[in-house]
Amino acid sequence: MKILLAVDGSAYSKKMLAYLSTHEALLSPQHDYTIFTVQPALPPRARAAVGKEVVQTYYAEECEKILAPVAKFLNRHGIDPKSSWKAGHAGELIAKLADEGGFDLLVMGSHGHSALANLVMGSVTTQVLAHCKVPVLLVR
Repeated sequence: MKILLAVDGSAYSKKMLAYLSTHEALLSPQHDYTIFTVQPALPPRARAAVGKEVVQTYYAEECEKILAPVAKFLNRHGIDPKSSWKAGHAGELIAKLADEGGFDLLVMGSHGHSALANLVMGSVTTQVLAHCKVPVLLVR
């Protein structure tokens, strides 16, 4: 099975990994794993002021802080994952990668915002569920 793990470095991502570690059917070297994270895009003026190279370095460093511990966790379980990152809107980018990457399952933690917060600022989980055609396992 080809599994996409969407992570953001939060406690909810850690709960998702803990859940996987208790379910051998989901955490197995027989599966193909990709770890994915999304950084919020910097404002255009900030990107223009510091330059493309500085922005890309910043994104890469921030993403590595999130991806490295997850890769280490999976390595301890005999799994050698691929990793990827993008900058932009998390919900849209996660759903797009899950669909276009041919994944069989998307696994992610849910932050569990209130209904009011979802109306005001949107929810990554809500966006993923609205746009993704791949089965999604939410861990809360």
